[in-house]
Amino acid sequence: MTGTDAGVEVELDDATLVSRARDGDIRSYEQLVLRYQGAMFRLSAKMLADRAEAEDVVQDVFLTAWRRLGQLQDESAFAAWLYRTTTNRCLNVLRKRQPAAEVDPDTTASPRRDLHPEHATQVHGQLEALTAALQRLTPEQRACWLLREVHGRSYEEIGEIVGANVTAVRGRIARARLQLAEEMKPWR
Repeated sequence: MTGTDAGVEVELDDATLVSRARDGDIRSYEQLVLRYQGAMFRLSAKMLADRAEAEDVVQDVFLTAWRRLGQLQDESAFAAWLYRTTTNRCLNVLRKRQPAAEVDPDTTASPRRDLHPEHATQVHGQLEALTAALQRLTPEQRACWLLREVHGRSYEEIGEIVGANVTAVRGRIARARLQLAEEMKPWR
């Protein structure tokens, strides 16, 4: 949602949109959804390696967020709240799975193969290998690595999201990096 100030469009910050949404402004909440649904879907898709499950998680997260918006203590913490909720939902889905799920390489957009077919094929192979390697990490390592490396969250934010101290987060990320580096050696 944007406001106008002498004809200039101004993008509203999360705190303002959350405050307005709490007051029943559905358009403000729609703007929050538009702002964060892509990031939450990418996180879910990489954690779960299943587009349908990722879509379900994201839909559930945003419905829950709408219902519990009044419980959010700090309006400016909306993004961290979404990351925490999404990560926890993904971890719950992973815990409910009995055997390891098949890796779905289509959880990310495929590179354009019409520009340089041999390069695109190599990149696609690397993405498939990375997706498979991510699935072999523990769910906690995967969550921490994705939040840091893909979503650029700080160690402190990740700790709040996954409910661990910064030392544990650093350890999970370090172990994930070592394992991923080892598994991705053939692609170097």
